[in-house]
Amino acid sequence: MFARGCVSAYAVVSLCFLAVQAMFLSAARGGERVAPSAQSGERERSVMSYGEAKAFIERYTRPVELARGEARVLLAPAWQGRVMTSTCAGDAGRSFGFVHREFIAAGTPDPRFNNYGGEERMWLSPEGGPFSLWFKPGAAQTLENWYTAPALNEGEWKVVGVAEPTRCAMQARLELQNTAGTKFAFDLNRTVRLLSADDGRRLLGGPIAELLGRPAARWVGYESENELTNRGAALSKQGGLVSIWMLGMLNSGPQTVVVVPYRGQAPAGGSVVKSDYFGAVPPERLKTLPGAVLFRADGQFRSKIGIGPAHAKNILGAIDFAAPSVTLVHFDLPDDPTRCDYLNNSWGPQDDPFRGDVVNSYNDGPNDLGRRLGDFYEIESLSPGAALAPGEKLVHRQRTIHVTGPRELLEELAERALGVSWSAVRREMLP
Repeated sequence: MFARGCVSAYAVVSLCFLAVQAMFLSAARGGERVAPSAQSGERERSVMSYGEAKAFIERYTRPVELARGEARVLLAPAWQGRVMTSTCAGDAGRSFGFVHREFIAAGTPDPRFNNYGGEERMWLSPEGGPFSLWFKPGAAQTLENWYTAPALNEGEWKVVGVAEPTRCAMQARLELQNTAGTKFAFDLNRTVRLLSADDGRRLLGGPIAELLGRPAARWVGYESENELTNRGAALSKQGGLVSIWMLGMLNSGPQTVVVVPYRGQAPAGGSVVKSDYFGAVPPERLKTLPGAVLFRADGQFRSKIGIGPAHAKNILGAIDFAAPSVTLVHFDLPDDPTRCDYLNNSWGPQDDPFRGDVVNSYNDGPNDLGRRLGDFYEIESLSPGAALAPGEKLVHRQRTIHVTGPRELLEELAERALGVSWSAVRREMLP
């Protein structure tokens, strides 16, 4: 579905569908509400209702809200056009996106990373290697020298056009330099719109759309279209390429597991998954089953995994067993991704800067400096890199859907979409 060829001048990539944590399940309605009386412990207190999240964010910036019925999506143009959070159940519903209240309330910019949170932000890749956008020329690629490029870390993305209840368009100018000294200049156009039921049927296909159409299911969906136009010199492999990188910060949980389906077989003596971004991942946190990789997303151990072009499928997701919900991330793959240049985000020396991951998942935890970014995990997808000539474009479209409902519905949704049963994931990761 949605497969297309790999092109260098104009790439339309990554259609994603996310469905994340529902805190309180009402089986009769198939919906969810945050139950304040049930909140206990630091993890539970960190999760807000959508109305609480919106009121908090409005104290520090002017967000834009998209709404259709009880489906809501909250954007922050001043915070680099992030989708901060969303809900499928109005103000009383659970806030799906991770909102970093401590950082926002402190009001102190961080040149390393302005971590406002947000369930969707747009970055550019690569993060590490000889063409890194995060390390200065000659700097050792360690956490002490890691700084997000100002173009991706600060400044408002201007809202343009006529305000609409279900659509918001933004623009920005991005100027940055990689560690090889190559300078880039891009115009960015980013549009976010709510999805309709017709969009869901058209994009997800019959079996999954049938589940979403059941009366007990609740969902909110939105599409972001991110268009990058080269306003500088032609891009080349000699000076470094860029790709569009979408990252979603989701509230971690003690019983949340990321599921990454894969195709093919592991090479002899090798693995289908890259798991050494921040050191070895303990075996109880990462397991490879036939057809799927399972990864703990509890926010307690800093780790990251990735699947490359030879094994990536166009879908991954997560299951939250404590607050029954399913996350689906569906994105567009070229007809033969192994012929495309997926950029390598690994820090330090690289064997091949143009052989990186197609999808990633990150789990937060204490870093090398003993600090945590927050109580979240991420699901990520990347476009192929593109050698853009002046005036040429790279486009990344992503669609996000959050689903809540009765456990039986979510079990069926997870198995249909991810190819692994609810019970098998629980047995392997939460014995």
